[in-house]
Amino acid sequence: MTPHPLVDAARASRRAFLTRSAAGIGALASLIAESEAAEPAAPSGKPRARRIIYLFQSGAPSQLDLFDYKAGLKDRFAAELPASVRMGQRLTGMTATQESFPVAPSKYRFARRGKSGAWVSDLLPRTAEMADDLCFVKSVHTEAINHDPAITFAQTGAQLAGRPSIGAWVAYGLGTENANLPAFVVLVSQGSGNPTDQPLYDRLWGSGFLPTSYQGVKFRSQGDPVLFLKNPDGVTAAGRRRVLDDLAALNRLREGETGDPETETRIAQYEMAFRMQTSVPDLTDLSKEDAGTFDLYGEDAKKPGTFAANCLLARRLVERGVRFVQLFHRGWDQHTNLPKQIEGQCRDTDRASAALITDLKRRGLLDDTLVVWGGEFGRTVYCQGKLTADDYGRDHHPRCYTVWLAGGGVKRGVSVGETDEFGYNVVKDPVHVHDLNATILHCLGIDHTKLTYRYQGRDFRLTDVHGRVVSELLM
Repeated sequence: MTPHPLVDAARASRRAFLTRSAAGIGALASLIAESEAAEPAAPSGKPRARRIIYLFQSGAPSQLDLFDYKAGLKDRFAAELPASVRMGQRLTGMTATQESFPVAPSKYRFARRGKSGAWVSDLLPRTAEMADDLCFVKSVHTEAINHDPAITFAQTGAQLAGRPSIGAWVAYGLGTENANLPAFVVLVSQGSGNPTDQPLYDRLWGSGFLPTSYQGVKFRSQGDPVLFLKNPDGVTAAGRRRVLDDLAALNRLREGETGDPETETRIAQYEMAFRMQTSVPDLTDLSKEDAGTFDLYGEDAKKPGTFAANCLLARRLVERGVRFVQLFHRGWDQHTNLPKQIEGQCRDTDRASAALITDLKRRGLLDDTLVVWGGEFGRTVYCQGKLTADDYGRDHHPRCYTVWLAGGGVKRGVSVGETDEFGYNVVKDPVHVHDLNATILHCLGIDHTKLTYRYQGRDFRLTDVHGRVVSELLM
């Protein structure tokens, strides 16, 4: 029998879970049950992932200084970028009035890494050691040229706010494997690069028009990870239980009167909050990790709120069945003084990113955990501001940037896509943001064209009406 296009036949246990689970999505379970006899074309690349860790580098890392090596640029230092390369591209307000667009080669050394020979700069020595476990996509491109719409687009498939985030779509489609934790958890860290980087809004991990039970739950780095995790003085667990039971009864009466599905969501969220009072403290107690773990992630992993600590926490979350963990790391917006700032950002993230891959691999979790690393767009080859041999800046560049993936059914030790000699335009195997998101969903066994939600008379999906699964990335 041909498997259902949304969930692969190998996911029989997931299908059973969704059918049984009171917190799962009944619409998806019924869709699976009534469509078993369908005969659609099988997608390429067998889905393997059960969960996602998305390491989102907010502010847009410079692909030219990290992954997209262009040896010929050193001979073009300060030369004017040809208009034929720019092709009238829309520019931001930061460089639109520049009289000159001088080429700024990366000041950092690149080398081919591992057996795969992937180019990685010396800024990322630990990531370079993992090159044979990574799949580099050098031809990702997007539509937005400014941060907020670009991050919103990467997360929701639309530049305007209001759509569900990718994590919310995954939670809606697959539910959680642990009833005591949310399906979608968010962790945010501030980098040491650009301390005035653009803000991050809660709507970036929101559920949009989906029921609010699917929105991301943000863990705080100071105090209790989640507000009101502890009962107030004088309130016992038994007392809290009685209050919630009575409140649920009132809410069900209200639901019977209004038919508002958000009322059921509210009941479910109160129950989740009650269960999290016991599950979250154990989850976030990193003192239970051994010395070898901190040797792997580094001393920063002992500091709550750092990228390293969040990477370690991400591993603990997926171990416990959280479906989608998203880390946002701010500070990559290097319009000026790029060398100093990007070196700080790489110190923040390099060791921990590589440690996460190693940790998942040694625990047998990497094969069914997809890890994604990338930002909202790339940076320009031309310099913003004054160019010197040791200092330069780069503006926003939506035409091409690099994302890497690991585990979860993607190929290891490969590089997909190419840019031109200036690292400015994609010349081979372009991968649109919709394509990337379609591929991420496919790795989970989800057909991105089938995971939809009807709202205001239209069936919406993460990839809008676009997107293709990039089979070149898949095993």
